[in-house]
Amino acid sequence: MLLSRALDERAIKLQRLGRLGTYGPVHGQEASVVGSAIALDPSRDWLVPAYREQPAMIRHGLPLERLLAGYMGRSNAARIPDGVRLLPRNQAVGAQLPHAAGLAWGLKLRKLEGVVLVYCGEGASSEGDFHESANLAGVVGAPLVYLLQNNGYAISTPSARQSAAPALALRAAGYGFPGILVDGNDLFAVHAATREAVERARRGEGPTLIESRTYRMGVHNTTDNPREYRDDAETLDHAGRDPIARVARYLEARGLWGEQAAARVRQEIAAEIDEAQRRAAEFPRPSAADVYEHAYGVPPPRVQQQRRETLEGR
Repeated sequence: MLLSRALDERAIKLQRLGRLGTYGPVHGQEASVVGSAIALDPSRDWLVPAYREQPAMIRHGLPLERLLAGYMGRSNAARIPDGVRLLPRNQAVGAQLPHAAGLAWGLKLRKLEGVVLVYCGEGASSEGDFHESANLAGVVGAPLVYLLQNNGYAISTPSARQSAAPALALRAAGYGFPGILVDGNDLFAVHAATREAVERARRGEGPTLIESRTYRMGVHNTTDNPREYRDDAETLDHAGRDPIARVARYLEARGLWGEQAAARVRQEIAAEIDEAQRRAAEFPRPSAADVYEHAYGVPPPRVQQQRRETLEGR
């Protein structure tokens, strides 16, 4: 969680300097992302992110330097390393959801024991892709866990303007599987709910929808100005429930954390990010040929022709 917060700060600085592309910080949602991700077994389970799950991707096996290189737009940086059960970041709202349902169904058809965890926001749950994915997953009993991060805003649209339901977790009933509402700023509650859902899926009992109620304390992404749609008092109120501070208080009360430990860990994290940033900058810049890579196992003739014409400058 501390790595995630420090990465946010570094990435925003790099974006302001023109060295990084658009970045969506996790600030305020660390417990929701990390608590769920650590319920998976990376050796057999799959993780399908949206665009605000950087710590989950790192924990699941994506090298930090490759993550940063992807935001820098470097060649091949978005390619997931072999053996890492992870799909690439998805910027199109909700488009990852049908892929997650298909992936989970495929695991079931092949009689593999893996479970798929897919992230989305409350805004994505208003998209048709959410309905199509959840309906299929429910019908086929796919081993799929939906982690719906309700952070209060779909960019600038508040949750109350999206749905009249008291909880988005209630939507699960329409698809024939359980829905759970959890405090998304409580690391342990999120982990327990996700672990239960993963175990349920592993037993062959189908999908679960977890609505993780959290709050985006920072910007939606680096093109956003949240002061245009919410006031500072609201953000300050939620700052009192900062998930990192909550975990720190828990550990301090048990003699497991303090100022010296925090300073040491932050120093180690800064050094780790420094090294990852240096390595990310060594990735080559993209070429025209990169547009045609990693889209097809065997590119169809028309795509091969387009590639030749592009490289020949026609």
